Amino acid sequence: MKIIAAQTKAEMNGKAADIFAKHISAKPDSVLGLATGETPRELYRSLIDRYEAGELDFSRITTFNLDEYVGLAPEHDQSYHYYMHDALFDQVNLAPERCHLPNGMAPDLDAECRAYEEQIEAAGGIDLQLLGIGVNGHIAFNEPGTPFDSTTHQVQLTPSTIEVNSQYFATPEEMPTTALTMGMKTIFEARRIVLVASGAQKADILRAAFFGPVTPEVPASILQQHNDVTLVVDEAAGTYI
Repeated sequence: MKIIAAQTKAEMNGKAADIFAKHISAKPDSVLGLATGETPRELYRSLIDRYEAGELDFSRITTFNLDEYVGLAPEHDQSYHYYMHDALFDQVNLAPERCHLPNGMAPDLDAECRAYEEQIEAAGGIDLQLLGIGVNGHIAFNEPGTPFDSTTHQVQLTPSTIEVNSQYFATPEEMPTTALTMGMKTIFEARRIVLVASGAQKADILRAAFFGPVTPEVPASILQQHNDVTLVVDEAAGTYI
């Protein structure tokens, strides 16, 4: 594992964007695993700036997102489809047919999960995966206790996840209670992983995940066994590493 420390969240995102920019430049037909949230948005903005400066070309890039809510149409402003188009896809020259997210509106969700795995395999697997981490060690929507051998699957969101994410909806009742997510095995099979974390609230879980026992109760701990993980943190998150 490699640790890159930054003083601020902005510097952290810049350093993580550097990794992605160098990777895209070196392998223009890369398959990228992408995440959503406040932190990735800043990273994506940095990549857009480099694209607009003529430094990056996304035309041959393929993307697969980690997850999507069940029951939200792609045009819903809290769907991850909407987020990704707003935060990145529509701002660079990514080919629409190369941008993949699970379909939370699929009539057969189990079949959708299997199809998503098949799409990743057909693309040759994920070259570089972006991750965040929850305060309980979850990655994507894989909550504590998720088996390490899980593939893309439907998950019942925990009360704590619903409470945190419901702030983005007009009313708590609009917050979905289920989602589709890449599983732990799918994420672990990415050839290279970059995990970004900021804020003092992430310090304890980072120490547990990367320097404690490897256990499904701390899903991110499996990354200790991956041969190419880079952890990019700001000063507050890296306090106890």
